[in-house]
Amino acid sequence: MKKITEKRKNEKRNQLILGLILISVMFLSVLGYALREEEESEEEKVIYNNFEFEKNNDFWYLSVENFNFVFKNNPFQIEEIPAQLKGLNNYKGKPLYIYSEEDEASSEIYINLNQLIQRMQFACLESLENCEENSPTKTCEDNFIIIRVNNNTRIVQEENCVFIQGKKEEIVGLVDEFLFKIIGVR
Repeated sequence: MKKITEKRKNEKRNQLILGLILISVMFLSVLGYALREEEESEEEKVIYNNFEFEKNNDFWYLSVENFNFVFKNNPFQIEEIPAQLKGLNNYKGKPLYIYSEEDEASSEIYINLNQLIQRMQFACLESLENCEENSPTKTCEDNFIIIRVNNNTRIVQEENCVFIQGKKEEIVGLVDEFLFKIIGVR
């Protein structure tokens, strides 16, 4: 009888020790996860010229005047390109025409400006070659963004046409730079 009582005591003690170990592991796991989340959230925000960018799912988000913008890069990740561009008001409530040799770049324009413009339509500038047959031909009297892959990096505005050109791997960054400028971040 004494052996049975002693055996039960040992089993209860072992269960108690095992339970405390499991509770400690669970508590430390939750604590570690919470601390890691806190560190990550601090690293995922940047402030540039009083504009706060927040990173979520590999994209940078910015809210300005009840508009939400999404970028592939934040201003610290791309080089500033000197350019004199018209601001957001130039695009509000008007149609926007675009010619792009890079789909991701035109998507970045659409995602960000669609909330402001009347509509966006692919078109061809009078002086461009290699345009699709069904595309309407427009001039620089219309709001027109032309995105071309080229070895020369530049962002230039002529009348209402904005020419964005650069190497294929940097073109989305150049579109972000264009957006930073018209929003007023730079």
